[in-house]
Amino acid sequence: MLATVLFAAAIEVPVVVVTATRTEHASFDVPASIDAVKVDENNLRTNASEALAAVPGLVVQNRQNYAQDLQISSRGFGARSAFGVRGVHLLTDGIPASMPDGQGQAATFNLDMAERIEVLRGPYSAIYGNHAGGVIQLFTKEGDGAPSVELNVAGGSYGTRKTDLNAQGKQGNVGYVVDASRFETDGYRAHSAATRDQAFAKLTLTPVDGAKLNIVANALRQDDTQDPLGVTWATYQRDPRAGEIDNADTQSPKRTLAERYNTRKSIDHKQIGATWEQRFGDDRLHVTAYGGNREVIQYQAFSKAFQAPSTHSGGVVDFERDFSGLDINWSHVTTLAAGKLTTTAGVEYGHSNDARQGYENFVGATFGVKGALRRDEDDTVSNLDPYLQTEWDAGAWQLSAGLRHSRVKISVDDHFLANGNDSGSLDYSHTTPVLGVLYRVAPQLNVYASAARGFETPTLNELFYSGTGGGFNYRLQPALSTHVETGIKARLDERTRINAAVFQVKTSDELVVDTSSGGRTSYRNGGHTLRQGAELSLDATWDYGLSSRVALTTLRAVYDQGSRLPGVPNANAYAELAWKESAGRFGAALEAVAVGKIYAEDNNVDQPAPGYGVLNLRVNASQQWAGWRFRQFVRLNNLLDKNYIGSVIVGDANKRYYEAAPQRNWLLGVSALYQF
Repeated sequence: MLATVLFAAAIEVPVVVVTATRTEHASFDVPASIDAVKVDENNLRTNASEALAAVPGLVVQNRQNYAQDLQISSRGFGARSAFGVRGVHLLTDGIPASMPDGQGQAATFNLDMAERIEVLRGPYSAIYGNHAGGVIQLFTKEGDGAPSVELNVAGGSYGTRKTDLNAQGKQGNVGYVVDASRFETDGYRAHSAATRDQAFAKLTLTPVDGAKLNIVANALRQDDTQDPLGVTWATYQRDPRAGEIDNADTQSPKRTLAERYNTRKSIDHKQIGATWEQRFGDDRLHVTAYGGNREVIQYQAFSKAFQAPSTHSGGVVDFERDFSGLDINWSHVTTLAAGKLTTTAGVEYGHSNDARQGYENFVGATFGVKGALRRDEDDTVSNLDPYLQTEWDAGAWQLSAGLRHSRVKISVDDHFLANGNDSGSLDYSHTTPVLGVLYRVAPQLNVYASAARGFETPTLNELFYSGTGGGFNYRLQPALSTHVETGIKARLDERTRINAAVFQVKTSDELVVDTSSGGRTSYRNGGHTLRQGAELSLDATWDYGLSSRVALTTLRAVYDQGSRLPGVPNANAYAELAWKESAGRFGAALEAVAVGKIYAEDNNVDQPAPGYGVLNLRVNASQQWAGWRFRQFVRLNNLLDKNYIGSVIVGDANKRYYEAAPQRNWLLGVSALYQF
């Protein structure tokens, strides 16, 4: 009897996704590689890497550096990012978390209120335009049911602690969610302490029949987040947690670069957005509007050798950004040749304006303080992208097509002319077509193929410097790519599902690191690259509350001369075996993560970061009492206490490529929820 109950509970519920087609689809019936993953409530819910490690084709490297955010790459796109996320388009509830130039920050995701994360790879990503080597979209919870209040408290190794308080509910036709949290850590690496405050609010209204309005606001604040910088191979071998000694520091011979310059970053990010959906029978109008402000001040590590007034813009970056955007689309459903034809037409506009200053990071003999002004400019980026998607579904066949024309404008108005006038503008444009076909071989087996052209402009940060100390780089060209993919989606039975895909991407004018030093990176166009790979995921549920997931990726990413792309492992894998007691009171899981070696520079000459494998264990429990729900969990990460490099800084001029990951560490969390 128990086995029968467990079997019934394990039958798969179809996963519904919207990111690939902008309309609701079972992921099984989408001709694209797309996964929807849950954010595990038995974790810290601070880094998206916690959930995204389970997605094939995706590499999410935690730098252990909250000043620079995660390093996320999709099939190799985005791996060279010196900070933040580029090459991968980020959204929250349909609202962009990436700027018009393609740069985004995963730290703005509120994972405490996450319902699921959708990850789209391959050709279909191109329908999101510039920098869409992949798409990651966070969907947050909507207020529902009786009001509830929840408190979560967690703590662990290296002074890690987090407190989160949230409330949700629904009154009449208004649902609400509010959340506030504080995360603190002393950091695993030297000079890597951070404090992060986040706030989130969401209102869901149904003012008239067939209509739905979501209003989402979020805020992120980090004051003086320490930047540990990278280290050389010799320093990593001596002490993985140590910083790089500043050999030029004659006053304090054992002081690190990070300590001497007090490298750090402060961030204040605020954003509000709204989505309106109105249905007219099968047709639908969808409108998204958003706006926000981001303030950043960052202290970088430069020695006096780079302080010539005529060649650089200072070691302190200080900017204030206002950004906004609008997306309007209309979906129409009709019948064509005994099939269903769904067509979506829309236009997206984005705009950002930076008031940007640069200062010396020393005064007299004191480093790490704001000194003389060396840069003063206004930087403006905008995009205007009309797009069209259509899908015809009849019997065993589904045919899809899309077209998007992206135009990105970048302008610089330089007010500091002592080191030359960097004023100027750039105008990039490209049309990206997408084609897909899916064939239903049997009710439990679909095969598909898709192809697209991709478009990737330099981001504003990639244009700032041309070579060591140089000014704005107006010579950079966009990278153009051709994507092809074929795959299968199969349900072996009610409890086992397999997705598999093989793909190839050819890119011209690939944007690569020219030189990187002290937190400043310049770029160049690097010729042709080829990416070929395969992805496999397998999900299964078993008797007695057991379930498993396996995600495997192999990727050959090379330049035309044969060397491998830096920052991209040739293989990575994830496996999880989980158990959940029938009543849901207890659970446990064992996770395994493996990543191949990663080269740190284009010529593959210097020591690559060695491949590694780690095991993680979690145990959780929950109790119900009257209107209360209590939860507890314990995590042990890196069970075997491995020393390994978690990420690399691509192309660092001083060979300080390596960023160590934590050895064995623990995390304990408790929560209490009361429903009124």
